[in-house]
Amino acid sequence: MSTYLISVIVGSLRHESMNRKLAHALAALAPADFTFEQVPLDDLPLYDQDDDSYQTESVLRLKSEIARAQGLLFVTPEYNRSIPGVLKNAIDHASRPYGQSAWAGKPAAVIGLSPGAAGTAMAQQHLRNVLAYLDVPTMGQPEAFIQAKDDLFNSTGGLGEGSKKFLQAWMDAYVAWVRKHAG
Repeated sequence: MSTYLISVIVGSLRHESMNRKLAHALAALAPADFTFEQVPLDDLPLYDQDDDSYQTESVLRLKSEIARAQGLLFVTPEYNRSIPGVLKNAIDHASRPYGQSAWAGKPAAVIGLSPGAAGTAMAQQHLRNVLAYLDVPTMGQPEAFIQAKDDLFNSTGGLGEGSKKFLQAWMDAYVAWVRKHAG
C-alpha cells in the first residue's frame, strides 16, 4: 500500500489560529495511509531575489519539506480580500530561483476559515491563480469557504456534527485528487 505525505501550509502565524485548528481537524478525517505535516513559515526571511543564490537554512528546509511531499494542503485565512503576506512569502521562496520551484506538479487543495459569511472565497481565488502559474494541479471541486461558527468545532477540537459530514466529503475528494495526481 502506498503512503502519502502531505505538506500542510497554514497561512497564519498565530498559535491559536482557527485555520491551524481546521488543518488539524481535517487531517483527522483522512485515511490511515495519509500523513499530514504542517510546514513552519515563521522562520522565513522576507523574500529578496538577491538571496536566490544563497538561500537561508529555513528556505532550504521549506523547499525540502515540499519536495518530499506527495501533496499539498493550503489552509488559509483571508486578509484584506487576499492571501496573507506570510503565505505569499513562502510561495515565493519555494518557487525560486526561477526554474527550481519545489511546488511544480504537486497536487493541492485550498480551503480556509474566516468569521465572515463569505469565508475565504477571495483569498482562495487569489491563491488558485498563483498556484496555476506555479504548475500546481489544484482541486477545483468541491470548494469550501468555511465560516467560523460556534458549532464548527467540538470541545475536544474536532469537527462539530454540523460540519463533519461536509468536510469529510471534502477530504474524501482531496484524497482521491492526490491519489490520481501524485507521481
